[in-house]
Amino acid sequence: MNGKGAANRKKSVSLETFVALGGFILLFGYLGKVMGLSIVFSVMMKTGHDVLMNTSFYIMAVAILAGAAAGIMSEFGIIALVNKIISPIMRPVFGLPGAAALGAVTTYISDNPAILSLAADKGFDQYFSKAEKATYTNLGTTFGMGLIVTAYMLSLGSEYFPAVLIGNIGAFIGGIVSVRVMLVIAKKYYGKEDEKVVNNDEFSQTREIRSGGAFERFMAALMDGAKSGVTLGLACASGTVLICTLVMILTFGPAGPNGEYLGVAYEGVKLLPRVGAHFLPIANLLWGFSNPELLAYPFTALGAVGSAMGLTKGFIDAGLANAGTVATFTGMGICMSGFLSTHIGMLNTLDQNQFTKPAILCQLLGGAVAGAAANYLFKLFLMFS
Repeated sequence: MNGKGAANRKKSVSLETFVALGGFILLFGYLGKVMGLSIVFSVMMKTGHDVLMNTSFYIMAVAILAGAAAGIMSEFGIIALVNKIISPIMRPVFGLPGAAALGAVTTYISDNPAILSLAADKGFDQYFSKAEKATYTNLGTTFGMGLIVTAYMLSLGSEYFPAVLIGNIGAFIGGIVSVRVMLVIAKKYYGKEDEKVVNNDEFSQTREIRSGGAFERFMAALMDGAKSGVTLGLACASGTVLICTLVMILTFGPAGPNGEYLGVAYEGVKLLPRVGAHFLPIANLLWGFSNPELLAYPFTALGAVGSAMGLTKGFIDAGLANAGTVATFTGMGICMSGFLSTHIGMLNTLDQNQFTKPAILCQLLGGAVAGAAANYLFKLFLMFS
C-alpha cells in the first residue's frame, strides 16, 4: 500500500508488540516481586489520586493566576515594554535579532510551542536567517513555562524568593549555551545559504488590543488569560499524575516503621536512588545534589516540567531539598521545559527535522548548564549575604 497513510500503519502484531508486552511484564513483575502485586495497585491508585488533588489542581490554580496576570500585561503593553528593554541584548547575548525577544517573552508567559505561532508570522520570521530560524525550538524551550515554574516555586514560601530569582538567571545562562551552540551547528549546515531577508532588528511599533474601553479590555484579558491557565493546567494534569506516580513509586521506599509496605500513597521500591547513586558525585559537583532521590527532578523535567514541579514540595517536606535545590530546580525546569515531549513535534512543524538530534542535545546541555549556573550563583549569594 502506497500513499501518505502508509507510514501510519503497521502489521497488527509486530516485534514492537512483544517488546511493549515484555516491558509491561518486567515493570510490574519487578514491582510485584518487591512490594506485592496488590500493594502495587493500591499504592498507584492512592498516589495518583493524591497527586491529582494536591499537585495537579495546585499547578492549575497557579497557571490560572499566572495566565490572568500575563493576559493583563499583554493587553496593556507591559510585555511590549519588556520586549523593548531586552531586545537590544538579543544580538550580543544570543546571536539573534532583537525580534527574538518577543519569542522569549511570549514563551516565558506560556509554553514552548508558543514560538510556533510567531514563526508562522511573516512579519516576525523575516528578521531571521535560515540558521537563526533553526534556533526557534531551542529559544522557545529555554523560556517556555518560565512564569508557571517561577510562580509555583515562589508559592512554596517567601524564603525561596532569592533562590527562584537566581534559578531564572541560571535558565537564562543555560539558554545562551543551548541557542549559541545550535546556531553554530545550523550555520555550518547552511553555509553560504545563510542570508537574512531583513537586516532591521526592530520588529514592531504597534500591538494588537481587544475592542472596548479600558475596563472591558481589562476584564476580557483577565478572563482569557485565566482560561489559558485552565487549558494549560488540564494539559499538565495527565502527565503530572502519570509521570509523578511512576517516578514516586521508583523513588521512595516502604512507609512502615519496620520497612514493611502498608499500601499507602508514595511508597515505592527505591530504584532511582540506587541507580542515581552512581551519578551522585557528578550531580553533587554540578548541581549540589546530596541525595540521589533529587535526580528524579531533572529526569522528569526532560519530558514534563509540570510533573517535575510536583516533585519539589515532596522533596522539601521529606527534608531532601533546600533553597539551593530550589534554585537549581528552577533553572533546570525552565530551561528544559519538558523538551523531549515537544522538540520533535515543534521541529516537524517548522520543517526542520534535520536538526532533531542536535536540537535535543543542545537543550540537554543547556539544561545541565542552567542547573550548574543556578547552583553556583546561589552559593555566591549565600557567601555575600
